[in-house]
Amino acid sequence: MDFRQLRYFLAIAEAGSITRAAEHVGVAQPALSLHIKTMEEELGTQLLIRSKSGVAPTEAGQLLMQRARAILDDLARTEDDIRTLDSDPMGEVRIGLPGTISNIVAMPLIKAVHTRYPRIRLNIAEAMSGFIAGWLEEGVVDLAVLYEPSRSQGIASTLLLEEELVVLWPGETDCLAEMGLSGLRDLPMVLPSRAHGLRLLVDRACATLGFSPNVALEIDSYANIKRLVAEGFGASILPTHAVLPETHAGTLAISHIAPPGLWRGAWLVHPSGRPATRAKEAVLSLTTEIVRSLIADGTWAAVRSTQSDL
Repeated sequence: MDFRQLRYFLAIAEAGSITRAAEHVGVAQPALSLHIKTMEEELGTQLLIRSKSGVAPTEAGQLLMQRARAILDDLARTEDDIRTLDSDPMGEVRIGLPGTISNIVAMPLIKAVHTRYPRIRLNIAEAMSGFIAGWLEEGVVDLAVLYEPSRSQGIASTLLLEEELVVLWPGETDCLAEMGLSGLRDLPMVLPSRAHGLRLLVDRACATLGFSPNVALEIDSYANIKRLVAEGFGASILPTHAVLPETHAGTLAISHIAPPGLWRGAWLVHPSGRPATRAKEAVLSLTTEIVRSLIADGTWAAVRSTQSDL
C-alpha cells in the first residue's frame, strides 16, 4: 500500500460512497474501485461491504480507517513541520465542541486563530460529548473540549474549569434561592437522555440521595429544555451560564443547589501518544488561553477555575 491508496480508501469509507468520494478527490469512479480491489487483494481480506445504498467498512476496513488516519496525520505533520519551520504554523486543525461550550468558545477561538495564525484552517465540529469523544479516538478531530475526561490510553485530559449547575423553574415560580437536591424528589423534570453527560451526572447525584429523577420529558436540546421549563412542563438542571439570558428576561427562575452544590468539569482533551503539528499545538494553547479569558471577563459565568493534568 502507498499513501495515495490510503487517502483514496479513507475518502471512500468516510463518504460511504465511491461516487461521492470520486467527486471529492477528483478521481474517476472506476479508478477508485480498482484501487480498493487491489488493496483487498494485497491484504487478502474484504475492506468494504458494497450495497445499493453505498459502501460500509468491514471490521478489517474499520481497523484500516483508524490506522490510515494516524499514518496520514503523521505524514501531514512531517510535511507541515518541514514546510513551516521558519514561518507561522499552517494547516487544518479540527476541534470538537459540545453545543453549550461551542456557544461560548467557538467565536472567540475563531477570531483569535484568524488574527494570530491566519495560515491555520480551523474546523469546528459540534455534537454531543459522547460522539465527539469517539471522533477523537478515531482521529476525526484533533482536540476537543468535553464534559468528561478521556480514559483511553494515549489521550490526555486537562481540567480547565468547573461550572455550577442550577435548578431551573418557570419564570413566575416563587422558588427558593437555594435548595437541596432532594427537594426534586417526585417532581416532574425535563432532562436530556442518558446519552448526554449532564443526564448521567444528574442521575448519579440523585442516586446518592436515594432516588431517581421523575423524568416527564427527555430531549437532547438545551434550547428546548429551557422552552419546556418556561411553559411549565417540569423543572430541570442546567449550567448557570446557559440560562443567564432567560433569567435576566424573567422567563426562567433558578435555585442554587445547597453546598457542596452540583458542579461539572470542562476538559481539554487531545491525543498524547504522538507529536502534534505546530498548528495543533498553537490551537491547543490558544484554546486554553481563550477559556481563561472567558472566565476572567465573566462570559463563562458561575465557574471555578482549575488547572490539573490527568
